[in-house]
Amino acid sequence: MLEQFSYLKEIDSSRTYLIKGLQTIQGHEGYISDDAILAVAEYFSVPDVEVEGVVSFYAQFKRSKPGKYCISVCDGTACHIKGSTMILDWISTELGIRDGETDAEGLFSIETVACLGCCSLAPVLSINGKVYGKLDRKATIKILKEYRNNG
Repeated sequence: MLEQFSYLKEIDSSRTYLIKGLQTIQGHEGYISDDAILAVAEYFSVPDVEVEGVVSFYAQFKRSKPGKYCISVCDGTACHIKGSTMILDWISTELGIRDGETDAEGLFSIETVACLGCCSLAPVLSINGKVYGKLDRKATIKILKEYRNNG
């Protein structure tokens, strides 16, 4: 199991580095899989249930594989006031997934974020770091279709 996550060997195996190990795996894999939980437990000599507890406690860790296109919908104050909840609803309807999910094809995943720092462009979303602002329903659906066609 550890062979798949050989880059863990770059980190000290003391249990004080458990979070660093999980961050490293997520950096490489994009999420924390069941196999990763077992490998981390083995590497840091802790029970797998303890690793699962750490992963479930910290919001930074993702347990499902992200899509090729990671959509972040800003829900900061400016975006919320200007309709970010509608943006999320439109995306969810169009893709058939909810916040925190990935579509069946593995193409899109959605997450709500606290702020993307583009308040003057509210409402805003980003896809793999590319920011789109001043969104309405038509623009949002058009963006999704462009990514789907490039899939």
